[in-house]
Formats: sequence, structure tokens, C-alpha cells
Amino acid sequence: MKFFVDTADTDAIRELAALNMVDGVTTNPSLIMKSGRDIKEVTAEICEMVDGPVSAETVAADADGMIAEGRELAKIADNIAIKVPLTWEGLRACKVLTDEGRMVNVTLCFSANQALLAAKAGATFISPFVGRLDDLNIDGMELIGDIRTIYDNYNFDTQILAASIRTANHMKEAALIGADVATAPPAVIKAMVSHALTDKGVEAFLKDWASTGQKIL
Repeated sequence: MKFFVDTADTDAIRELAALNMVDGVTTNPSLIMKSGRDIKEVTAEICEMVDGPVSAETVAADADGMIAEGRELAKIADNIAIKVPLTWEGLRACKVLTDEGRMVNVTLCFSANQALLAAKAGATFISPFVGRLDDLNIDGMELIGDIRTIYDNYNFDTQILAASIRTANHMKEAALIGADVATAPPAVIKAMVSHALTDKGVEAFLKDWASTGQKIL
């Protein structure tokens, strides 16, 4: 499973990229706002840091506006993936932009029917929002499984990008189900390393080593 980092924090991306934990990046207007930087400036910097897709989101409500914004965003770098919402206008924009050979990430997916439409429209990525469904007491991972089954049934090329990932357990479940990609905040990716027994084992080893009075260096 590929790891995309859901952030516009270039320092956090750089840290994870050094460990080969970044296959791409997703951004959105809220993340850009938190960065306090110009959208084109920060997106260009991120595109230089990673080889994989960097999702940059359109903000227009109509297809023509999304297409125009998508074309402008695509000028930033060759690895830009244009994000459009899963609306009828978003699907229209997706079809035009993918026909032009551009990567398109169709976002804000909350049903298998929506995911099916996005695949038919040629989406490069479909982004089902796991955490937001969980907030409504709906199993977000069940949606990932449904989309995986549908896409496998018909050999759709659209990649499932599990989004709104909030826990390390979400990452594990997405991998088990077969999501192609999971995008998560840096803190969630880093939390995957944590286990109480690992911490306990390290503590015991260090205590035993200290009792020997020896040094390696």
C-alpha cells in the first residue's frame, strides 16, 4: 500500500521522505490555510520534494471553473493530481481533465455508487473518507471493501485512496482490505511504529545493558 501524507507542512514531509515513507502528498484548502502560505508556492515546493502524485484541490463549484483551475494547478509540476469533488460537475471536470492526460483525484466520496461513477469518469484516484463516516457511526472501512470488490469485478484502473484516516488502526485495516493508497497526517503514520511491548522490551534491554557496565563506543 502506498503512503500519501495529508499535509502542507514541508518539514513533516521532508522527515518522512527521508525514511521512504512518502509515495505522494494530498493537500486541500484547509491544509493550505494552516500552512499560512501561498497555494502555488507551497505546492511547488512539495512537488520538488516527492516523486509521486501531489494532489492540489480546485475550489470552483462548476465544471468549467474546475477545469480552468485544474489546468492552472497542473502548470505547477508534472506530478500534480487535480482534486475535484464528487459532484456531477466534478465528474464532468474529471472526464475532461483525464482525457487531457492529467491525473485526477475525485474526493469527498461517501458511497460505493459514487465510487463507481468516478471510475466510469476515468478518475485516477477515488478518495473515500473513512473517518467522517465513522463520525456518523457508519463503518468507513466497509465502504473501502465495497469499492475494492466493485473495482476488482470490472478491472477498473482507478486507485482507491483511503482518506480521512485518523488512527494507526485505520492504516492497518485499509491495508488488509486492499486499498491502493492511504493518505494520513504525519502523526498517524509515525504512530504506526508504537507498541507497548516494543517500548517495554527496549526498556528492559537498556536496563540489562547498563548493569553490565560495558560500552559499545
